[in-house]
Amino acid sequence: MARRQTSTSTTVRALGYCRVSTDMQVESGAGLDAQRAALETEAARHGWQLEILIDAGLSGATMNRPALVDALARLDRGDANVLLSAKLDRVSRSVKDFAGLLERAQRKGWRLVLLDLGDTSTAAGEMTANVIASAAQYERRLVGQRTREGLAAKRAQGVRLGRPSVLPAQVVARVVAEHRAGASLRTIAAGLTADGVSTARGGGTWHASAVRAVLTGQDAALLADTACG
Repeated sequence: MARRQTSTSTTVRALGYCRVSTDMQVESGAGLDAQRAALETEAARHGWQLEILIDAGLSGATMNRPALVDALARLDRGDANVLLSAKLDRVSRSVKDFAGLLERAQRKGWRLVLLDLGDTSTAAGEMTANVIASAAQYERRLVGQRTREGLAAKRAQGVRLGRPSVLPAQVVARVVAEHRAGASLRTIAAGLTADGVSTARGGGTWHASAVRAVLTGQDAALLADTACG
C-alpha cells in the first residue's frame, strides 16, 4: 500500500533530475542547460514547485549517484511528490535498476515522470517505460559486444589502441602511478583538481571519466609496456 505523503499542502513538489556523463557536456553546459529548460517548462505547465538536482560527469550504468541518491531519499520521506527527468536514460540505463525504481515509487507513494515517456505511475506508462528500457539495454549490449569484438580484432593485428594524450607526460605518469597504487578514479580526479592541474581540454575540474580517458590512452599504454618490460 502506498505511503501517504507527510505534508498537508496541495502543492506538488517535483525534484528535477539532470545528468550528463562526459567532461565535454559538463564544461559546455549544453546538455545540462537543455535538460533544465525542458524540466522547467514541464513543471510550469503543471504548476509544480521545482527543484533541480544534477549529477555531472557520472555514468548512468549505476544508480549510486549523489544527487539521485539524495532525491530518492527525499521522495521516500515524503519531502517531494515527483521525480521529473527529461529522458529515461538520464535516470537509469539498466532494466533491473529501472524496474526496482518503479516498484520503489509505487511502494513509497511518489511518481516518476519522464518527458520522453510520460507518467510511469499509470499502467500504460509503466508498460511503455519497461518496453523502452528493455529495448535500450538490448541495443547497448549489442553495441558493446560489437565494440569488444572490433577491439579484439585490432589487437590481434598489432594495432595500438587509444588516442595519443595531449597532457604533459608527468601528468599521465601521475595518473597511472596512482591508479596502480589502488586509488579510485574519483580520488585521482579530486587530487588533480585540488592541485590545479588542467584537463586535456584546459579545464580546471577533473572527473572520473577524464581520468579513465587518460588511463586508456596511448601514453598510458606505453608506460604500462615500459613497466612490464
